[in-house]
Amino acid sequence: MSWTRGLLAALAVCALLGGPTGCGSGDGHEPKDGVSASPVGELLDETDEAGRRYREIEKKGAPEVAIEVQPESENGWDVRLTMRHFRFSAAGARPVAVAGRGFAVLYLDGRRMATLRTTEYHLPGNLVPRGTHQVTARLYADDHTVWSVEEEPVQSTADITASQTGPASGTAESPGSSESLARTGTRGSPDLRGKAS
Repeated sequence: MSWTRGLLAALAVCALLGGPTGCGSGDGHEPKDGVSASPVGELLDETDEAGRRYREIEKKGAPEVAIEVQPESENGWDVRLTMRHFRFSAAGARPVAVAGRGFAVLYLDGRRMATLRTTEYHLPGNLVPRGTHQVTARLYADDHTVWSVEEEPVQSTADITASQTGPASGTAESPGSSESLARTGTRGSPDLRGKAS
């Protein structure tokens, strides 16, 4: 019976390749960190400015972000993000939406400034003209969809005011003063009152 010899030969090869994993069982394809790589949430028809679709998830356990922007003495502003239920993926991560994973995009007055995979960023003063501006951090999944809750993007916004070209000659606002850095959060801010910390 040649088919039994073929089966025995195949089993021997599987054993040499590392057991069942070498023979194509699904065990060898689990993510290393134990996180499921299956897509989560529901894709909505709603999109951001660049046409990226919103990925709607439940509010409970949803990613959250808060933004704080402080003037930097040399030239520019230091941006700091605070996250809950969210971790940055490494550059080059698989383009799959995984719960609580992805990257942030920093916007200045709705114009894309940077893709962030860390909680800190320096916004150069020469990119901020005189006046009051909005700096927004929005969270995205690795497949470039926008994390959203109740059809609103998970993001946080802070207002900054430049008296001239950058903060070195202007002032930044602090809550309650007339020329201060107002920190406000929208959907997803860790502070339940809607203010970033």
